[in-house]
Amino acid sequence: MLSDEAINALFLHARSHNGWLDKPVTDEQLASLYALTRMGPTSANCSPARFIFVRTAAGKEKLKPALSSGNLQKTMTAPVTVIVAYDRAFYEQLPTLFPHADARSWFTSSPAFAEETALRNSAMQAAYLIMAARSMGLDTGPMSGFDRPRLDDAFFADTTLTANLLINIGYGDRSKLFDRLPRLSLEEACDFI
Repeated sequence: MLSDEAINALFLHARSHNGWLDKPVTDEQLASLYALTRMGPTSANCSPARFIFVRTAAGKEKLKPALSSGNLQKTMTAPVTVIVAYDRAFYEQLPTLFPHADARSWFTSSPAFAEETALRNSAMQAAYLIMAARSMGLDTGPMSGFDRPRLDDAFFADTTLTANLLINIGYGDRSKLFDRLPRLSLEEACDFI
């Protein structure tokens, strides 16, 4: 059982940040972040997510044209923006990642099933990255406001990768937080059958 302090850091006190302190996130921290993230479960250990850590001025300029206006300032000032992409050909890694069966064949026969699996599991991996960042004392700001075809052209042309979502990472400026938004109640979101 986690301590109240850990639960607060991961869930109750953690927030999605829109403003950032001028404090860098190191490549060593990002490597540690991935080391934690990769351990989260995915179906058949398929691990379709690919993480592009955009942390340089040149990288941010490359990303900038794909951002929605509402995400521009907070992304350009974040120490790191992670493009969480997924590999449409993730199944090529399955002989190594899931050697128990011929899992590759499950996906090569159905492009739609492969795409759905990649999207779903890369979204889970993005959530693992958020929780891992919080456990390391970093703040995050996940976003879906971007032009995916433009971002894919800029970062993934002639590859099997496509963007799923963006996550800003750094040390959040608590003075720029919005009031905590409501959540659905148990009765609104859950059913017991």
